[in-house]
Amino acid sequence: MAGSDAGHAFPALALGKLFARAGDEVLVYTGSDWIGEGPRCGVRVLPLPGLAALPGEDDDDAGAKLNARAARMAVMLAPALATEGVELVFSDVITRAGGWAAELAGVPWIEVSPHPLYEQSAGLPPIGSGLAVGTGVRGRLRDAGLRILCAKSASDGVRATARARGGLRLPPVPAPAARFVATLPGLEVHRPDWPPRTHLIGPLLHEPTDAVFDRPPGDGPLVVVAPSTARIGEAELGAVALEALNDLDGRRGLRTVYSALSALADGVTTPGRFVAGTARQDEVLADAAVAVCGAGHGMLVKALGAGVPVVTVPGGGDQWELAKRVKRSGCGLIVRPAEPKALAAAIERILDDPSFAANAQAVAATASSTVDPVRVARRVLEDE
Repeated sequence: MAGSDAGHAFPALALGKLFARAGDEVLVYTGSDWIGEGPRCGVRVLPLPGLAALPGEDDDDAGAKLNARAARMAVMLAPALATEGVELVFSDVITRAGGWAAELAGVPWIEVSPHPLYEQSAGLPPIGSGLAVGTGVRGRLRDAGLRILCAKSASDGVRATARARGGLRLPPVPAPAARFVATLPGLEVHRPDWPPRTHLIGPLLHEPTDAVFDRPPGDGPLVVVAPSTARIGEAELGAVALEALNDLDGRRGLRTVYSALSALADGVTTPGRFVAGTARQDEVLADAAVAVCGAGHGMLVKALGAGVPVVTVPGGGDQWELAKRVKRSGCGLIVRPAEPKALAAAIERILDDPSFAANAQAVAATASSTVDPVRVARRVLEDE
């Protein structure tokens, strides 16, 4: 179960593909835009009922989506789980209806975070701030003070969840049998209170096409530009990045691939050695020297997983947190706001300093520390 945003639907499809390859029958409930992906993944894709806001509902109210709408959707989903004979549910961390429906139907479920673990920790500054863990007395006091400032919002969220679940006659606190965190270990941060039964399974990546990019002519460094697919992303990133690369093209002989689900706007100036379209990002990143992206998790782990350093232009939501983690790891730089000269300077710095690529390769190597989600899921079913 996952919502329709590509950053959540694609990991759900990728997870479904893993279980289909292991011989399981898989249903993926998500937005109707992705129903056609089923045959490519070996799964059945069904529209997630109740996903759209009702008249009068604020579709930008995250709390309402997480709770009131989740409760409504869970009531619609639970009978379908029984009818389909579902034995195990995987529910995206922000698509709570999946897990709640599983509880209503008496089916075990696993929560899936298609990014690092964003649960707040007693040993970290608030997730989302992008701050590194404070050191020394002042640093620890800073982190403690920030956690206190965020505590009311966290408590309000817990109470809202309990109210919504109470309307379904479910216990106040959701009870997944396990949790999957689908990221590279190199993008996680150490916390002293890592939750029990929470497993790092590595990124869940899906390509919505089998097409591959033609490479621009020449032998200069290849730059991949991938604007964010999320509504919270930096809207001007694509045009600004191409303006920066157009300036660099004459001096550096760069080649540019522009990768996006939607076409470029009319009137955008493009570099001379340039290809644009929708094709496999994993395939083209194998040849890339640097990627320019919005710090969405999906594109970040594709690039870093290929050992490619990044220039990030983070938007809202978790993109600032992720961009700061990337910068601290030494495998990327942050440019904000999007500005052509700053972007050009960041791209040149990464191209001229091999330590960025070396650090990206080190993050990629952490993939060996992940666990097999299929094996963990089998154990969950055996324990039920």
